[in-house]
Amino acid sequence: MVIFAIMKSEKASNYLISVLSNKCPRCRKGYLFKNKNAYNLNHIVDMNEECPVCKQPTEIEVGFYYGTSYVSYALTVAFCVSMFVAWRVLFGLSFNDNSIFWCMGSTIVGLVLLQPVFMRLSRSLWLSWFVKYDKNWKNNKAEHLERMVK
Repeated sequence: MVIFAIMKSEKASNYLISVLSNKCPRCRKGYLFKNKNAYNLNHIVDMNEECPVCKQPTEIEVGFYYGTSYVSYALTVAFCVSMFVAWRVLFGLSFNDNSIFWCMGSTIVGLVLLQPVFMRLSRSLWLSWFVKYDKNWKNNKAEHLERMVK
């Protein structure tokens, strides 16, 4: 609840909060995705063609989001490592009591359940690395690159 209150405040221009809430990296106000629910499985990665607030194009060039597979891979590896460390610290791991298999099973279930979130987060991160925040986005026009798909 506290996170949602922070996101609604003026501190929503924070980079980390804007990436985690899938907002435009240029203005940090408009949503990147047409549907805010990541678990609407028919429309997981349906993105607006441009930010509804600042008109920044979301697909900068042809095949722009192919690189998100590397980001998604890094996110899933980080999740798996953190689950392994958490199980090791909290419960201990051993083949004698099958706790290693419980750890692997819960990690796999967690990966399946969080995959839509990881897909959206990887797209949001990828776009934020190429489109920088502009404090004066109201005065500056969004850059439309020549390789833009019409």
